[in-house]
Amino acid sequence: MKKIIFIIVIIILVKPVLPVLEYVMNYEYISKVLCINKDKPKMHCNGKCHLMQELAKASDAEKPISSDKKSISPVFEVLFFEKIDSFTITPIHFGTKEKVNHSYSNLYFYLNSDTVFHPPIFIS
Repeated sequence: MKKIIFIIVIIILVKPVLPVLEYVMNYEYISKVLCINKDKPKMHCNGKCHLMQELAKASDAEKPISSDKKSISPVFEVLFFEKIDSFTITPIHFGTKEKVNHSYSNLYFYLNSDTVFHPPIFIS
């Protein structure tokens, strides 16, 4: 399984370089027969024009069909939407007086004394 994946990855990576490899391997044939500018030796093209055409064909073949420039329109996708029904800001009051509840009776009593409690002395 790993070998098959490795072969597929190699093919995908080498596919754009195939025209260049073909140019290097068949340099003599391309420069003498397939070159478009062979009647203009001052340009020193040597088949590079043919290589550029092949690279353009390879890049056009890699483009997806749906990427037509005529039908490009902005597409907005909403991933998450939650409607907020109401939003209110509650005012913050500092230094407000406590509300007095008259029905509450405070039965707690605290005597603040300065004396310290000592247990009774036990005489045996």
